[in-house]
Amino acid sequence: MRSVFRIASLFLLGGLTVTAGFARVANTSQADQEVQVIEVSAKKYEYSPSPIRVKRGVKVQLRITSLDKTHGFKINLSPDGSDKKSEPGLALSSNDDCFKLEKGVPTIVEFVARTPGTYSFHCCNRCGIGHGGMKGQLVVEP
Repeated sequence: MRSVFRIASLFLLGGLTVTAGFARVANTSQADQEVQVIEVSAKKYEYSPSPIRVKRGVKVQLRITSLDKTHGFKINLSPDGSDKKSEPGLALSSNDDCFKLEKGVPTIVEFVARTPGTYSFHCCNRCGIGHGGMKGQLVVEP
């Protein structure tokens, strides 16, 4: 009788372990599906698309490719017009201040859009006479 109880306990414990493992795999793949990937191009003094629109709470991955020369990408972490000392509305997964965009090589900028608003971005790598006008916007919708 004792051995039957032990065997039943082992099966039950093994089943719970397997079930917990499947739950973890399911949660991981669900989180991966929630990443919104947006292809962005950078070329002589413009980003496309702009504005970029995303929903609040979404994990966003910008795949930015320069089409002509080396450019840069820097985005404000707080919405335009907000107090810069407040909690950032974008949570970047990297500490990079200026992402370097090499010609033909996709650069990944990943963040979670936490606060609705408009976030300005610009080229942070001197790229020519129209460098100062190379700007764009990210709009986080509620």
